[in-house]
Formats: sequence, structure tokens, C-alpha cells
Amino acid sequence: MFLKTVSLLRENIRSFNVYPFSIPAIKSLHEIELKSMVTFFVGENGSGKSTLLEAIAQQCSFNSAGGGRNNVYEVHAAESALTDYIKLSWMPKITNGFFLRAESFYHFASHIDDVDDTDYRDYGGSSLHKQSHGESFLSLFINRFRGKAIYLLDEPEAALSPSRQLAFLRILHDLARSGDAQFIIATHSPILMGYPNSVILNFDDSKIDEVDYDMTDHYQITKYFLQHREKVLADILDE
Repeated sequence: MFLKTVSLLRENIRSFNVYPFSIPAIKSLHEIELKSMVTFFVGENGSGKSTLLEAIAQQCSFNSAGGGRNNVYEVHAAESALTDYIKLSWMPKITNGFFLRAESFYHFASHIDDVDDTDYRDYGGSSLHKQSHGESFLSLFINRFRGKAIYLLDEPEAALSPSRQLAFLRILHDLARSGDAQFIIATHSPILMGYPNSVILNFDDSKIDEVDYDMTDHYQITKYFLQHREKVLADILDE
């Protein structure tokens, strides 16, 4: 494991009434200790999980629209106002890695088309634009993710069917168990967050707390729906 802690520099913040410091999970943040090679950030939309992940990515000097340190391209992507107010503690410090931002992956693929001179060696041998959305994500994971690195993934399930989420878990497992790859993943997927020996950090309830898999809303709601589909649908669709 490389990244050990993420701390909020609270003494440098003028007001906790201004976004993003007003987000309850950020407002209460002091320090997060990362205890596993695979950590999941979970919570409702707007809970701050992607905001913190983006700030970590920018502290790592990864492109805020997606990519690593060497992927330099311009695209409209919100710079996290949180970046200058967090501190990352490493042991050892590494610089290799990748930030996956699902919503701007199209722009990353266009950037690779512009600069690649290796016949797409790191992307499965063809342009990411010529692959399906899910295929392009898996090509990235299989071919580019290697070596000692930290991978920051924002909702990777956005392009992956359930079966391909399982395929991604196999890729993640092969990388993480080597001890050379650390993952921090913001997700809504109960499939992904089921990865064994991971740590799940919940951004709901006004603070960031570790939570067991079967206590997450994602697991409980999905399980209840699958077991009581007709009742749930009748309740929410009843006019």
C-alpha cells in the first residue's frame, strides 16, 4: 500500500459554509486512514465521494478529466476546489497511476487518438472509440494498468454490464494481490463493493465511516428488491 492517509487542512479553510467544505462528509473530515489495497467510497449522489476522489487525483498530478501524469490535454472538467486543502501521506511515494472519470472518458479516448504512436499497445490494439464503451474500459484496465501504481476510479461500473463488472473484479484482484497496485474506487455498484478484504467508506450520515458490505444501502436495497420485486414495484408505482 502506498497512499496511507488523506487529511483535510482544516486550519486553512476560511469557511465551512462554502462549497465543497459545506458538504457534511467534508465538513466533518479530519483524516482518512487507508487500510487496504482496495478502498471503496460509497454514498448518495452529492455526498462528496467524487469530490474527494477528484481532489486526490489532482494532488497526484493526474489529469482532472482522466488519465495519468503524462496525459496532458485540455477539456472542460471542473477543477476540485478541495485540492489545495488536503494532504496526502505516502509510504513509499509513487507517481505512476491513473484517474478514471467515467463522464469524460470520451475526451480521454480522443486525446489518445491524437498522441498514440504505438498502435494502441496500451489499449488493446485499437482506438478506444472503435470499441464499445464496456470494451474500452476493460481494454484500459487490462493493458494499461500495470506496475507499482495507484488507480483512482470514479464510477467505473458506468460502462460495465454485471458480467463485465465481474470480469473487472478479476483484473482488480490480479493487480491488488501483487501488492503493486492500490485502488480507490467511488461506486454505486453492490457487485464491485463486494470485493473481499476491501474497506468500504460511507460518505452518508454527515461523516465518513467504515461500513460492512451487508450494511450498505446498495446491498440492502438491491437484496430487498430482488427478493420482493413485485411488492416494491407495486409500492412505488401505485397511483
